Amino acid sequence: MTPDYKAILEGALARTGSASSDFDLNKDVTLPAGRVLKPAAVLAAFRADTGALVLTKRSARLKHHPGQIAFAGGKQDATDPTPTAAALREAHEEIGLPIDQVEVLGTLPSHETVTGYDITPVVALIHGAFLPVPEAGEVSEVFEVPFAHVTNPTNFIIEGRRWQGRKRRYYAVPYGPFYIWGATARILRALAERVG
Repeated sequence: MTPDYKAILEGALARTGSASSDFDLNKDVTLPAGRVLKPAAVLAAFRADTGALVLTKRSARLKHHPGQIAFAGGKQDATDPTPTAAALREAHEEIGLPIDQVEVLGTLPSHETVTGYDITPVVALIHGAFLPVPEAGEVSEVFEVPFAHVTNPTNFIIEGRRWQGRKRRYYAVPYGPFYIWGATARILRALAERVG
């Protein structure tokens, strides 16, 4: 029997949880008081029929985070009335996702990045047939990850690398040839903790 992905995700969103950040695993970092974060939003879009999560591989030509795995999304523009509107607009621009095929279920608490963004993760279902059309300037590939892989906390590992002269630890949830890490993995880990 096919799981009821909508019910599972709505149940997860109804549970309490705190905001996350790229600094969660790095307690020695002191964040400056009064810092101003730039608003952004991403779309954690799952296919309604299979539960598969749609992710992107960023173009290697991008200035920021080239070649990294990411949700469709980006900064909230002045013309975006809400973070959800920003996430839907960005998903349409980056992967050709028609807004009328998206059912927004809710949002997770915000996520602060090392690059100074306050990201709102928008959780949604994609209904009907959808063939991604990557925006060549931003996205090199669109792929899917099974629901069970990204919603199981035991699939997440903690790794580290040197960044700005110190060791930085972060979550990763590799899948096949795709190394899902950083903010994307941390947001998924927050969701997995609620599903699990």
